[in-house]
Amino acid sequence: MPRFLSGVRPLHKVLVGVGVLAVAAGLIVAPSVGDAYADITSAKSIIKGKDGKDYWVENHLDHKAADDSHKSGKRPEYLIVWAGDENVADTIVPDIQKLPGSLNSTVDKVRNALPGPDFLAVLDVTPGSPSYGKVVNTGTVGPLVENEPHHVQYVWHKGEKIYAGGLYSAATYIFDVSKLPSLSLSGISLPSNTLCGSVPDAYWVLKDGSAYGTYMGGPVAPGPCKYTHGEVRSGNGFAGTPGEVVRFAKDGKNLVEAPAATTKSEDPKQCLNTPRLGLPSCANPHGIHVREDLKTMVTSDYAEPRTIILDPVKAPSPYLRRPTVRTWDISDLNHPKVKSVSFLPEGPRAKANDPLHTENRAAMEVTATNLPGHKGAFAESMQGGAIFYTPDMTAEHPVWREVYDNTQADSKINGKPVSAEGDNGAWIQTSPDDKILYHSLQGRAPGGLGPDDPGTAGGVFALDISKLVEAGTDFKCNIDEKSEITAGGHESDCPKLDSALAINPDKKAGGPHWGALDNLKLGDDGYYHETDQPRRIATADYFVARTGLDGDHRVCIVDIGKDGKLTLDKNFKDEVTGQTCISFNRKNWPHGAFGNAKPHSMLFVTADDDIK
Repeated sequence: MPRFLSGVRPLHKVLVGVGVLAVAAGLIVAPSVGDAYADITSAKSIIKGKDGKDYWVENHLDHKAADDSHKSGKRPEYLIVWAGDENVADTIVPDIQKLPGSLNSTVDKVRNALPGPDFLAVLDVTPGSPSYGKVVNTGTVGPLVENEPHHVQYVWHKGEKIYAGGLYSAATYIFDVSKLPSLSLSGISLPSNTLCGSVPDAYWVLKDGSAYGTYMGGPVAPGPCKYTHGEVRSGNGFAGTPGEVVRFAKDGKNLVEAPAATTKSEDPKQCLNTPRLGLPSCANPHGIHVREDLKTMVTSDYAEPRTIILDPVKAPSPYLRRPTVRTWDISDLNHPKVKSVSFLPEGPRAKANDPLHTENRAAMEVTATNLPGHKGAFAESMQGGAIFYTPDMTAEHPVWREVYDNTQADSKINGKPVSAEGDNGAWIQTSPDDKILYHSLQGRAPGGLGPDDPGTAGGVFALDISKLVEAGTDFKCNIDEKSEITAGGHESDCPKLDSALAINPDKKAGGPHWGALDNLKLGDDGYYHETDQPRRIATADYFVARTGLDGDHRVCIVDIGKDGKLTLDKNFKDEVTGQTCISFNRKNWPHGAFGNAKPHSMLFVTADDDIK
């Protein structure tokens, strides 16, 4: 059980200097909160880790914003945003790439040099609230810094904990949000708890409140590793290959580590490993979707993550970006087993001299259908710019086809013909009624396809997938002709573009990496209920700064009209600048003047007492 320390605590003002030694030492400097946040109460929730040390989340509650969130007469709804502190380790990569001179001259230009705490931001997203868009609380985590906050689960349901991963720290935090806007810490998993995997990515919460998490990277130490049920796989070390799936209890206890690699060698060319493995493998699970009713889980392999998080320039080979999707038998939740490994097909854009941008390259995310009777699943490729579909994820050997080329949506977002190659698509979700597929695109940086490439802007788009899903295993859609690249598929059951919205249209590669559907609706009884007709999407314009693909650190809300049209919520304004969308690039936070932050993932949530 967590313990709490609380009280009004002034944060003392200090002078901050830029220093490489301070960064290397992992120092946190806590300056004053400033005039913007004057009435802050802190309360710290502390638990013991497996290593015997204290770990915590510390609330910094803004009383005025919290009080205002109730003045609309509605029960408050919140957007929980998992965000990291920006510092010299993030900004120095693009600075080195863009500026001449020595390391020291670059460091002098860095704005947010010293590491600060990572945090969960609690934003008021109650329509009509006087504090709509304001930061009500920041829950800072400690003592770990440089977690690089990454993903949480894709959707929140009443009573669930929030599972949140640290890409660099290899830690999984479990937060209790039942008493929002206050937070508490229910558990933490450290690298010593998951010795056969590293680099946690995404989570799926099961009906009993436990969760599966994808650990994209290899074992903490190179060599053979024994998993929970005695299986042994050999890996090439932290942030390498193969990854795994972990099942966590609600208190963070490791219930099972299951290998994503099989006992057979996978394609040695398509599944390059560095250093090489005796059995080549593409097993680097990133996206995840679970259908407990079908006793099936699907995960997608993205990349050997050390080439993403440890190499800030580019991967040494395109074949370190994965084209594979895995299905799992989860009839025994504590013994998930890989059932199939599918290589997504190449499409009509494929070029022998550009394998990095072949349609199937970098299978980052998956999503499945939701309703009984539907068994389909979708996968998307970050570098390939395409969407794939299988009508039956439970099949012994699922058949995957390309069903949409993002070129059509990319061109709509950019207002002119552009190519989807390297458009950095990521978040993808089916609507609860299985009729619409939502997808985010960050866009391509200038020069991504060569020195004359101007790059592309990003946004979100919606596809009507109703005919495709209803066709079942008799579906006809197949993007296999060049004419289908720009116009959508020829077959009548291919997905149709419903709406496309540019976010940050003037900035190349500045669109959203991640998103979340608002599955909560206020009922006539004054309480929130889950809905299968979401009317909002939250997005975040941030990937991983040290890869060189950063973003402008904004969180936006997109309204979904009754006709399916996507529009930017212009009432969701930054409390500091008054501009549309909430900027995480700011000087002051409720927890102090720590400067810019990096919002990666988010969830629509409300207190347990406010939902039925």
